[in-house]
Amino acid sequence: AEIIGSAGSGMVTVTMNGKKEISAVSINPDVVDVDDIEMLEDLIVAALNDGYSKAEKLSKDKLGPLGGGAGLF
Repeated sequence: AEIIGSAGSGMVTVTMNGKKEISAVSINPDVVDVDDIEMLEDLIVAALNDGYSKAEKLSKDKLGPLGGGAGLF
């Protein structure tokens, strides 16, 4: 399964699989501000957390209580 986590209205996205392995990170150049790197870092963390949350939900939906959050594959 491919899961996309995002933050900043899609300005930062991460793509991961059911095992929560990151395969891609996309950053819209509009959010890159050399005077505010902290905001970009926060967006990356938020996108990762969104992806992890979606992966957990997908795992629970697919595997039910027996899945134990172990990932999809």
